[in-house]
Amino acid sequence: IFNLQALEHVNARLCELYPDDEERFDIVLMTNNHAQVGVRLINSINHYGLTIERFCMTGGKSPVGYLTAYLTNLYLSADSEKVQEAIEAGIASATMFTANKDVSYSDTELRVAFDGDAVLFSDESEQIVKEQGLDRFFEHEQLNENKPLAQGPLKGFLEDLGKLQKKFYAKNERLNCPIRTFLVTARSAASSGARVLKTLRSWGLEIDEALFLAGAPKGPILVKIRPHIFFDDQMFHIEGAQKLGTIAAHVPYGIAQKYHKS
Repeated sequence: IFNLQALEHVNARLCELYPDDEERFDIVLMTNNHAQVGVRLINSINHYGLTIERFCMTGGKSPVGYLTAYLTNLYLSADSEKVQEAIEAGIASATMFTANKDVSYSDTELRVAFDGDAVLFSDESEQIVKEQGLDRFFEHEQLNENKPLAQGPLKGFLEDLGKLQKKFYAKNERLNCPIRTFLVTARSAASSGARVLKTLRSWGLEIDEALFLAGAPKGPILVKIRPHIFFDDQMFHIEGAQKLGTIAAHVPYGIAQKYHKS
């Protein structure tokens, strides 16, 4: 359900620029199936021409315990319970949802889109929205504009993408960098966007494009961006993205989960 060709293209470019450096994307297939199904998995991977060399088959046990041992930067699964377990263990993780219609994706540029609050950032501001309303939220953000937000569960993954981007920049390949990142947030730029941008700057992170939607639906913007994956903490944004053909991943973190469950 995820376009691995773009990842493999990034790896190929990194190999050309840094032939002696092994810092690149490493895909590990984790499954709670028994080792006996390994041959079938290997045959399927070879059939589709995918470069996946590391497997973890746990024979019925949750693979989450192995994530730290594999130095996992991002764990993706269709099993929401395993994703929740990984999030609670402090590992960047999200539940994958396939798109409801086929959309073409770039094979030569990896495009990753993130929501802000409760994804890149903590749910501090989201708590204000849910519990005290938008007016109090705007006031809170303006008062705290120069105070960086705490980090959220996927901040480290954005940081990892940034490290790979800088390897291209160091070779004067900024304009041809095969990784592009997007912030797609329901925040308003005028009333609450400054704190977000100042937080990223305080972390020393860059994001290629920031789109502040002021409450407008995210789906149509994602159609334009065509990310290979979009991360959000709220299921109605995930569902809206799915309907219009975006592969979306739900991050089960923060106060929005309490409201979703109720």
